[in-house]
Amino acid sequence: MTSIDAGPSGTLRVAPSILAADFGSLANAVREIDAETDWLHVDVMDGHFVPNVSIGPPVVKSLRQYSARFFDCHLMMSEPGRYLEAFRLAGADGCTVHVEVGSTASLIDEAHAMGLRVGLAANPDTPFSKVASFLGDIDLLLLMTVFPGFGGQSFIGDVMGKVKEARHEVDVNDLALDIEVDGGIDLETAPIAVEAGANVLVAGSAIFHSPDPLNAAHELRVAARTGRA
Repeated sequence: MTSIDAGPSGTLRVAPSILAADFGSLANAVREIDAETDWLHVDVMDGHFVPNVSIGPPVVKSLRQYSARFFDCHLMMSEPGRYLEAFRLAGADGCTVHVEVGSTASLIDEAHAMGLRVGLAANPDTPFSKVASFLGDIDLLLLMTVFPGFGGQSFIGDVMGKVKEARHEVDVNDLALDIEVDGGIDLETAPIAVEAGANVLVAGSAIFHSPDPLNAAHELRVAARTGRA
């Protein structure tokens, strides 16, 4: 399966998270926000690494026909290596694994060998030092601004220190790396994250729980660019 180009690294991107969408009408939800979507963020939870269960490759496959956007799959799983190929075949363009599950170097190699764009995620309480040595080997660093498992949580501002560290390393070493934040991203927190150095904003509730999701995504983009809602 041919992957969709993610676009130049460092570009500001809005990545709506379908975790907050109406699962009874996912295709319509995805199409409704398409014009303001750069990447579509797909949260995958196994009930083990995080205390919740969401979706798997069959749902990714079913959605693929309704969107030509880059599918950014966040694998909150204890054994992501077992499922990388399944997600690739289903239509994932990028897969992000958590540094906390271990075997990080081999997972990165496996995903790259499959032609996937590779992301590495870190929970809010995981120090930057745990991901720093992998920055040159990955395409995306996801710094969680909530503890993963459930949508609708409040933004953890202390993570911005890690975002600043990551941005410094990316800039100093001229790395082709996107810095993504996920959790509690809205009109107020999006500018804070961008100022700290993030360029990919995952937003779920702020978009899909709005009466007008398309306009909510547009307003989030404006706020991120200008620092004003």
